[in-house]
Amino acid sequence: MGVTLLRSIFGLCAVSSSSRVTDSYCSTKSYLRRRRTSASKQRLTEIKSVTSTPPPPSREARDFVGDGGGPPRWFSPLECRAQAPNSPLLLFLPGIDGTGLGLIRHHKKLGEIFDIWCLHIPVSDRTPFKDLVKLIERTVKSENYRFPNRPIYLVGESIGACLALDVAARNPNVDLALILVNPATHVNNFMSKPLLGMLNVLPDGIPTLWEDVFGFKQGAPLTGILEAMSNEFSVQRMGGVGGGMLRDLFAVSANLPTLSRMFSKDTLLWKLEMLKSAIASVNSHIYSVKAETLILPSGRDQWLLNEEDIVRYSRTLPNCIVRKLDDNGQFPLLEDSLDLATIIKLTCFYRRGKSHDYVSDYIKPTPFELQQLLDEHRLLMDAISPVMLSTLEDGLLLKERNIHMRGLTHPMVFMYIQDSLVDPKMFDKYKLMGGVPVSNMNFYKLLREKAHVLLYPGGVREALHRKGEEYKLFWPEQSEFVRVASKFGAKIVPFGVVGEDDIFNIVLDSNDQRNIPILKDLMEKATKDAGNLRWKETKANWETKIAIIPGLVPKIPGRFYYYFGKPIDLAGKEKELKDKEKAQEVYLQAKSEVEQCIAYLKMKRECDPYRQLLPRMMYQASHGWSCEIPTFDL
Repeated sequence: MGVTLLRSIFGLCAVSSSSRVTDSYCSTKSYLRRRRTSASKQRLTEIKSVTSTPPPPSREARDFVGDGGGPPRWFSPLECRAQAPNSPLLLFLPGIDGTGLGLIRHHKKLGEIFDIWCLHIPVSDRTPFKDLVKLIERTVKSENYRFPNRPIYLVGESIGACLALDVAARNPNVDLALILVNPATHVNNFMSKPLLGMLNVLPDGIPTLWEDVFGFKQGAPLTGILEAMSNEFSVQRMGGVGGGMLRDLFAVSANLPTLSRMFSKDTLLWKLEMLKSAIASVNSHIYSVKAETLILPSGRDQWLLNEEDIVRYSRTLPNCIVRKLDDNGQFPLLEDSLDLATIIKLTCFYRRGKSHDYVSDYIKPTPFELQQLLDEHRLLMDAISPVMLSTLEDGLLLKERNIHMRGLTHPMVFMYIQDSLVDPKMFDKYKLMGGVPVSNMNFYKLLREKAHVLLYPGGVREALHRKGEEYKLFWPEQSEFVRVASKFGAKIVPFGVVGEDDIFNIVLDSNDQRNIPILKDLMEKATKDAGNLRWKETKANWETKIAIIPGLVPKIPGRFYYYFGKPIDLAGKEKELKDKEKAQEVYLQAKSEVEQCIAYLKMKRECDPYRQLLPRMMYQASHGWSCEIPTFDL
């Protein structure tokens, strides 16, 4: 990481500072204390209250997060000042390091959608855990009073997660959303006891060990610290369990200018004792937490992770989602592989109001996220080599016209079910691309927002068809979507897709599964439970909506073909289409156009010399793997 980037990221603004948690802290008066830093001569404004006054100018991070004493305080990173209007407040509660810079890699992306405050606990501070909870609680209550319709996000890492849970337990009536990263549910005694024993016998001046062990001196420049921490030989000189623990602890500070001061013997002992009290407190209050929660446990955290506790928490906390970070270690927020903003999108955990709105709370994917999605599906795209045809000269694709399609999706995609055999991550792409649970209301809201809507009237019955039903349409009898679309003067673009029979054979459809006793019982239970959960419909109607995955046998990949037909313009026809018969005519016209698109593709693909995989591979081998493969003559 370059020095220029680090300077940009380390830009900070103090937004709030607290004295020790006493009655005087509750005073509604605030005062400003201004001083000049000796290095930059920039003004720093510290606000002695919990009000969210606009952030003042910044100073060097080295001065702000160094051991300058003072009580815990809030600061807002400069890169988080460009948030969108009505962004919710995000309070970051740090882990064992206490600096508040644990989100440093996420400041820019999170700062676009949140108003971010980070809690900074000076190294020499010894505020007890319960008083830190009171400090955060005062801020939460103050901000909730000022913006009662805005949710407050508490992002806590290890000890910070305990702080977040305790604050939520004490304030069940405040609209809180918790994101718990590696929550400290317990401490692995096998690893912590050797560390405590080692600390008790080491001399008080632990910082003097930095030069001998890691090869740099106390107060070394940040670039030297980073170089030393990346030196494999230096890190490996500490072996054993205690050495591994210290390496994990030091990893969190590799990006901080307080590295040589933070882990003195007294500080480490204090932090570990506070960790014990934090765990005891949160385990006694966990049943009082009512806030929705997203838990992000690391798969390789051997110190704090206890999978049994995570399961217990997920079943105790209401509206709880667990998304395991399989490839991350003790400090995932500082690892390159983790993007917190993307995880929030993929779990639909972002909202601006009292409840999540799939339409208005959606955040479009960044170019990097889109590229990642394409890279993840690169093999599939190469295998099916899609052919896309349009009757319009300017096309209809995102890449060509910057049109972002939002699909109406089966509600199952958005359900989080404990102990489900289906991994929720398999639906990530639908959520990232703006999928919305299918309903008349959501369809209406999307059109009202002038969104481009991807609609499959046949729904899951058509997608998961039975044997011999390939490319048949199972549209409902009602023409409601036509009348809704006419209210907004929308255009209906019929399109057809063929190719699924070139990659799979159905060997066990829903009818076959109903004849198997065990599967029949499971399907009936799923139908009953899902129907009670989401819709009040007759059993016959609901069975057309429940997703029964057929048994499939893969084939050597063929090719997919897409054909976009001529648009049906509904502008100025709202009054005319209020008549059900007129609307039905347009509905049947749209259905007929789709059937013609499918028939055209089924016929023309027979003339495609590159329909099969082998001819396509030979063509690419001779013309280059990135070349566009031709198809049938139009």
